[in-house]
Amino acid sequence: MKILRFVLAILLPPVGVFLTYGLSTTLLINVLLTLLGWVPGIIHAVWALSKYEEKVTAIDQ
Repeated sequence: MKILRFVLAILLPPVGVFLTYGLSTTLLINVLLTLLGWVPGIIHAVWALSKYEEKVTAIDQ
């Protein structure tokens, strides 16, 4: 599932963020960045997903 989220973060940034965070301010920020340009949306989505994975890994340890 993690790989699918990152692929979606590159192809459709808001979808990847939505699958991870649901309806949240992170999704709103990503939608706005994607509307400003596809590349800023991708950068934010990949960053948000990596931070989420980092937090989940820290909790598991």
